[in-house]
Amino acid sequence: MPKWKLSSATPKGVVFKKPETGLFSKYPIDRGALGWAAYNVSVGISRILVRIRAEGRGNIPASPPYVLSPNHETYFDGMWAASFLPKGHFARLCSLAAQELMSRHGTLGQLMLRVGRGIPVDRLGNPVRALILAKQQLEKGDIVLIHPEGTRSPDGEFGEFKDGAAYLSIKSGAPIVPVYIEGGYRVINRHMRWPDTFDWKRLRRRTITVTFGKPMQPCDYRDPKEMTERLAAWMQATRARSRGLAPA
Repeated sequence: MPKWKLSSATPKGVVFKKPETGLFSKYPIDRGALGWAAYNVSVGISRILVRIRAEGRGNIPASPPYVLSPNHETYFDGMWAASFLPKGHFARLCSLAAQELMSRHGTLGQLMLRVGRGIPVDRLGNPVRALILAKQQLEKGDIVLIHPEGTRSPDGEFGEFKDGAAYLSIKSGAPIVPVYIEGGYRVINRHMRWPDTFDWKRLRRRTITVTFGKPMQPCDYRDPKEMTERLAAWMQATRARSRGLAPA
C-alpha cells in the first residue's frame, strides 16, 4: 500500500496511509444541505439576538488559501468569524474540531461538524493525522479554521496557544489571518445553559465584535514557535485595545 510523509519535519518513523483511502476519505465532513441550512439559520438567529459587527474585513485575503485563527470562548466563534468572510469563501472553509464532538455531544456535535466541514482532532492523542489533512486542504486552495488555544476558555481569559495554526501555515505556505472575538464569553460560555443576549442596564442587545488582523506571512518567521508567539501577542494587544486598555 502506498505510504507517505508530511515533510522532512515529520517525526522520524511516522508514516501514514494515503489520505484518499480508509479513514482519511471521510474528512473533511461534507457540509451538505443540512449543514448549509443550520449555518444560515444560526447566523440569522445570532444577528437577531445580539449585535454582531466586524472590524478589519479589508485584511481578509481576496482569495484562499489561508488559515483562519480566532480565539475560542464559545461554540459559535468560528461561525461568527466565517459569517464575515467574502462571498464564496465559506464554501471553501473546513475546520479542525475536537474529536469528542462526534461521540459526546449528540446531534448538536454532529451538526457542528457538518457546518464547519470538520476534521476531527484527537486532543488527548496524536493530532498529526488531522494536521496532515488540513495541510492538504490548504494545498487544494481551501481555508482551514483552527483555534490556536485548542479548547474553549473556562474563564474568559486566553488559554495556552498551541503551534498547530503556525505549523499549518509554514508547511503549506498559506498565511494566518488572526481573528479576535470580543463579547462572546458574556453571551454564551461553557458554564451557561442559556445565552445572555440582552444588557438590561443599557437596555440594548449585547455586542459581539469580530476583529480581523493583517495576514501573517509564514516566510516572516523562523519556526512555528515564533509565529505562535506573534499570534498570541496580537491577540493580547487587540484585546487591550478593544477594552480601552491600550491606545488604538
